[in-house]
Amino acid sequence: MISESIMKLDGGDIAMRTIGDTDAEYTFLFLHGWQDNCATFDTTISAVFELSDVHYCVSFDWAGHGWSTFRGANDFYHFADYVDLLHQVIARLPNNKLIIIGHSLGALVASCYCAAFPEKVFTLVMIEGLGPLSEPSDNASKRLREGVLSRSRVRLKPSRALKNKEEALFLRSQVNQLPEVLLKPVVDRGTYFDGEAVRWSHDPKLKCDSLYRMSEAQALDIVSHIECPVLAILGEKGYSRLKNMHARIECFKQIELETMEGGHHCHLENPKLTAMRIIAHVKSVNQSLTSYSVQS
Repeated sequence: MISESIMKLDGGDIAMRTIGDTDAEYTFLFLHGWQDNCATFDTTISAVFELSDVHYCVSFDWAGHGWSTFRGANDFYHFADYVDLLHQVIARLPNNKLIIIGHSLGALVASCYCAAFPEKVFTLVMIEGLGPLSEPSDNASKRLREGVLSRSRVRLKPSRALKNKEEALFLRSQVNQLPEVLLKPVVDRGTYFDGEAVRWSHDPKLKCDSLYRMSEAQALDIVSHIECPVLAILGEKGYSRLKNMHARIECFKQIELETMEGGHHCHLENPKLTAMRIIAHVKSVNQSLTSYSVQS
């Protein structure tokens, strides 16, 4: 049975879903992507428990997403703050072997966390992600300008009013190029009725451009400091740039690359296969460590 709860952090309340025994050997922590919410992993988590019910699974809505609270009126969503939020969440989880499964933004944040706190993570699974976003360093001034201007635009623009959840589901389906049935749990959690219209529940400030982005040299330093084994799952029709990041891939100490049928949300399209690959990866890591221990 999935349990809903609230974790109170310094910056606000984080809405969480948990299932399983907190005394399990492993904690599977699922991190959703930008403008998604934790419901994106409902079917994957259910598939994990169909295959094995001896895990403790946790998913949560990032700040400003789903049912979690927004940051303050003048607080925005800096990438590094996601890493800090993740650190606060992990500090409150059971002290089990930690497997982090991140999709898109969740994968980017998780990669940085694993680099900064390698002792905390048993293994990392990235879905449609290969470390943090980067761009040429000579774009810094332009990015700063556009980021500040985007904040002004968001402050002036009211939250979009929708006729009903059916319209929200249709729009989301068009954007993600996915069947509505796959997105319904995400849209149900990602919308609310304010008494007059249906509105998206995520903070409009999420749409502001970043003021800063890493250079590729910085991103390479991040991934080179990830000590744990990594499984990267890429959608066949996902972001094409991920398939051409050869220098990035070579910087990981231990990485296994797999391609899965589907697009950027390939875990939603193939939840059982995603779960099978996650569990197979964890078993493989365990076997490698056991073999190493015996040989030593």
